[in-house]
Amino acid sequence: MKKRILAAAMACLLLVSLAGCSSGGNGGGSSEDSQAETSGEGASSSSDEGTQEKIKVGYDIYFLGNSWSVQLYQEFKWNAENNYADKVDVTYVESDNDITKQIANIEDLIAQGVDVIITTPCDTTALNSTLQEAMDEGIKVILLAAAIDGDSYDSLITVDEKDFGATGAKWLVEQLDGKGKLIMLEGISGFSTNTLRQEGALEVFEEYPDIEIVADEDADWDYAKAKTVASDLLATYPEIDGVWSQGGAMTLGAIESFQAAGRDLVPMTGEDNNGYLKACVDNNMEGIAVGKPTWLTRVALDTALSLMNGEEVKKDNIYPVATIAGLKEMEEAYFPELSDDVWCGTELPEDVLKEVFK
Repeated sequence: MKKRILAAAMACLLLVSLAGCSSGGNGGGSSEDSQAETSGEGASSSSDEGTQEKIKVGYDIYFLGNSWSVQLYQEFKWNAENNYADKVDVTYVESDNDITKQIANIEDLIAQGVDVIITTPCDTTALNSTLQEAMDEGIKVILLAAAIDGDSYDSLITVDEKDFGATGAKWLVEQLDGKGKLIMLEGISGFSTNTLRQEGALEVFEEYPDIEIVADEDADWDYAKAKTVASDLLATYPEIDGVWSQGGAMTLGAIESFQAAGRDLVPMTGEDNNGYLKACVDNNMEGIAVGKPTWLTRVALDTALSLMNGEEVKKDNIYPVATIAGLKEMEEAYFPELSDDVWCGTELPEDVLKEVFK
């Protein structure tokens, strides 16, 4: 019951006061509240009435190399098979974070004559001409969770990535009283998500002359790679006062690297990853979890239906970032019975999450 109440409350905070977290496994409160916002934009208001035949959706699985991207795909698939089974037929392609393969996959979906393409671009410019080709063929293009430098799309569905980076940076500066040596753990170069989060953080750090960034390394939003990168940095730098990280799975790797090296834990930013939240609680460690929900996949499906119904949708549907800050909020938000790989911003039932990350 505590988790159900928390889920509804935090979903309301996300939509009304720019904070909160959609809880996995409870569905009801978070799903209804977030659906209310998208239907307010015309995203799902007439889906049931206007679409008589199933629309053909081409879904590009851009990457399965970290737990967030796995949950994003699984949440889309679960929605397509459960909540939209009578509305959509989905053709899946897999791009493996390879822009050449992604271009070929999108071209294949164009050749198959799908109605809508939903993709997460692996590069901010390389895919643009292919997306424009799709639009020229009358195919609707939805960008999910990553942007491009251009306008060859019908709708972008994501969060404010620059604010994502800045939110964690501001918290970290406050924890360090505006001075100290930092390391930065980035995601994957080339993604708009990575670039914008980094820009948001650096703009904050530049305001504090006593903040020194001693290292800024890619770790692919991946736990194992981040653990290796952080271990190498700890061996190189005897003084590290704080860690700014783009993603919670990377922060968990950093925490374990500090512990393995016998170094005191320092303030670290993270994402709403269950393992990061658990680690903060278990180590009595203050932290901040900034969120990018995987329920954006449901918004993408709603938007696809609306576009095919001829409804007006937002070109740039940018959601505010959610935050979980401090031990009290973390204790209430994390799921001790679920895998470290689960992400908080989800509408997937708990039994599905257990199966995905067993």
